[in-house]
This record gives sequence, C-alpha cells and structure tokens, in this order.
Amino acid sequence: MRRRREKENSGLNVWRSYSDMMAGILLLFVLIMCVSLFQAQISYEDSIRERDEKLFLQDEYTRQIMEQQNIVDTQQNQLTTQDALLAAQKQQLDDLAKQLAEKQSQLDAQSVTLANQQSALDEKTTQLATQQQRIDNIIGVKADVIEALRQEFAANNINVVIDETNGALVLDSSVLFDYDETELTQEGEAVLGSVLPIYCSVLMEEEYFPYLAEIIVDGYTDSSGGYAYNLSLSQRRSLAVADYLLNLSSGFLSEENQADLREHLTVNGHSSSNLILDENGNEDAEASRRVEVKFRLKDEEMIEELRTLLNS
Repeated sequence: MRRRREKENSGLNVWRSYSDMMAGILLLFVLIMCVSLFQAQISYEDSIRERDEKLFLQDEYTRQIMEQQNIVDTQQNQLTTQDALLAAQKQQLDDLAKQLAEKQSQLDAQSVTLANQQSALDEKTTQLATQQQRIDNIIGVKADVIEALRQEFAANNINVVIDETNGALVLDSSVLFDYDETELTQEGEAVLGSVLPIYCSVLMEEEYFPYLAEIIVDGYTDSSGGYAYNLSLSQRRSLAVADYLLNLSSGFLSEENQADLREHLTVNGHSSSNLILDENGNEDAEASRRVEVKFRLKDEEMIEELRTLLNS
C-alpha cells in the first residue's frame, strides 16, 4: 500500500515537475514573445521614424529639386531670351558687316582715286618745285645784281639810289637837261659818265649777263603840256641818254660787249603816264621829270605768272 502510495506520489511529482517545466517553458516563451514584441515595437517605431526621416528627406530633396528646377527654368528662359538677343545682335552684326563691306569697297575705290590724284599731285608738286626753284634762282640773280650795283657805286664813292625791287637808277632830268630841252648839259654828261659805266659794267659781267634780257632807258615828263608833246620829249630825252651811253661804251667795254649792249638796249618814252606824287597826293613836277635806267632779266614775265600760280 505504501509502495503504491509512493508510486503514486512519484508519478505525481513527475507530473508536477513536468507541469512546472511546461509552465517555465511557457513563461519563457511568453517572456521571449514579450521581448520579441518589445523589440518588434522598437523596430517598428525605428522603422516609422526612419520612414518619416526618409519622407522628410525626400520632401526636402523634392523641394530642393523643385527650387533647382525653377532656377534651371529661369536660367533656361534667360538663355532663351539671350539667344534671341544674340540672334538679333548677330543679324545686326551681319548687317554691319555687309555695310562695312560696302564701305570698304567704296574706300578701295576712293583709295584708287586718291592714289591717282596723289600721283597727279606729286607730279604737279614736282613741276611746281622745279618752277619755284627757277623762280628762286632768277629772283636770287636779280637780288645779287642789285646788291652788286649798290656795292660797286659805294666802292666808287658815288651816292645814288638803286631801287631794291627793279634795280632802277633814277636820274633827275633837271640835272641832265635844261627845261623843255633834249640835249644833254655838261653837268648831265658828267653825271652819266660817272654812273652809266658802273651800271652797265656790272650787268655785263660774266656772272649776270646770261640772265640779262634788256637794259632799259625810260623817259618821263610832268603833266604840263600835251600828252603827245610830252611823249616826244620823253622819247628824245631817253634817246639822248642812250646815244651818250653807246658813245661812252667804247671806253669801258670790249667790242663784243659793246655789240651785246646795242643788242640789249631798249629806249622808251612814257610822257606823263607815271607821275611822282608828294605826301599829299599832289604831283611833284620836278621829280616826275626824270630818266630811269634799269634792267630786265630773262623770263621775268614768266616769274610773275609762276608766282601767281604758286601763291594760288
């Protein structure tokens, strides 16, 4: 009985042990489930938080992308506008290039014209320079002759006035002639004998003679009397001076130079056509009655014409 009871107790203990074990296992399972659920809850919350963060980041990225897209769209619009402006500017540049090409063509044509004109101008300039040199040479000769005359008279202590513009030697008719006469006085011959040899000798010098065109004797009167009478009077007086010069020339010129003198000598009478006026504009009758001895160089008329051309 006791054994039976021990046996029953032993079976009960086994069952209790099994129950305890199963309860422990169940408790452990429940504990594991709780831990798993807790961990799952934590994981879920982490996932939700991570999802929210990702959604927030996605929204932020989306917002930034939209902003960037807006910027890109704005820039694209600006580029489109700039492209339109560039296209318009390119068209303007093309038009300007076309205009410049046309202008260049015109400039090229004008350059050719200017080159031709410059060539013609250079030729004219050369001609004018040559003419100017010729003028300067002849004017220089004239100035040299006048200076040589002045120095030669000064060297011989003869006080005369030589016109600086035309080299004229003015002789007072009241010294050369009596009033209304055409025959030289002794005083007049003395004056001519002292001045004419010097005047003509200088002109006949080898340095100046090649340029000499004329030795001129001009007679002038005052306004008293008629023009024709005064013309005759002035001509006869200038002729008397010329005759005296030719007769006198044998004493200071060689035969060859005497022939040159006769060839170059010109005698004129001007009547009262070139009166001398005083400071009040009135006729100075005594000064108007005169004989002038002067010279003319070759091409003197051409010099005046060329000077006018050069000045213009």
